[in-house]
Amino acid sequence: MSALTILALTAALTWPVTPAPPDIVRGWQPPPGPYAAGHRGIDLAAPPGTPVLAPTAGTVTFAGPVGGRGVLTLTLPGTGTPPLRTTFSPVTPLVPTGTTVPAGTPLAHVTPGDHCPTSCLHWGLLRADTYLNPLLLTPRTPSRLLPVPPHPRR
Repeated sequence: MSALTILALTAALTWPVTPAPPDIVRGWQPPPGPYAAGHRGIDLAAPPGTPVLAPTAGTVTFAGPVGGRGVLTLTLPGTGTPPLRTTFSPVTPLVPTGTTVPAGTPLAHVTPGDHCPTSCLHWGLLRADTYLNPLLLTPRTPSRLLPVPPHPRR
């Protein structure tokens, strides 16, 4: 993903659950290979019923069950070829496939699941079949350098 794409997305991005920023229950752990174990997203603390918001403008390209749990996929326009897709589970979708939404639109509600020890929203990010860290899309506070304290004279 190019730096320009990331910069453009983070300028308009909101967290998918509130209050923002949510607690991260489990971070991204990329697998060493396409079929190896790993954690292909991040888990955000969210009780059942929490609204899931579109983190940026996009088109819902999937809304339905996968492996017994509800999943919603939002495809992000203008993010290259193939475009980035962000996924959410376990959820009950509120909008059908094909719906184009602006950032902040309620897309789904978090449903109970067994993915986390406590209720959470699993948030994934992909380009084609490659999983990426969704935190790349989150707004960040600019880094600031602090002055180095003077060394005490001996």
